[in-house]
Amino acid sequence: MNDDVLAGLLKYSSPNEIYIVTYDNVLILLICPFKVVVLVNIDVFNKGDFVFVDKVKITPELKTVFIINKKAYYYFYFDFVIDA
Repeated sequence: MNDDVLAGLLKYSSPNEIYIVTYDNVLILLICPFKVVVLVNIDVFNKGDFVFVDKVKITPELKTVFIINKKAYYYFYFDFVIDA
């Protein structure tokens, strides 16, 4: 992906929010910090831990990363916690 395309995508995104679609097709806006549960043991986190995402970023390969405690982690290590 070239820098111009990436810059165009980032123009319309925010590091402080993410939209998700729930299992019952409801669109939800999550604003940082939001809670996630750890799916696998990674770094200092254990499976089942609850942590808060401080920022949402995107890599040049268009992979979403969560900034947690000033470190970046791929989104697929976590699942969203939606409080009803």
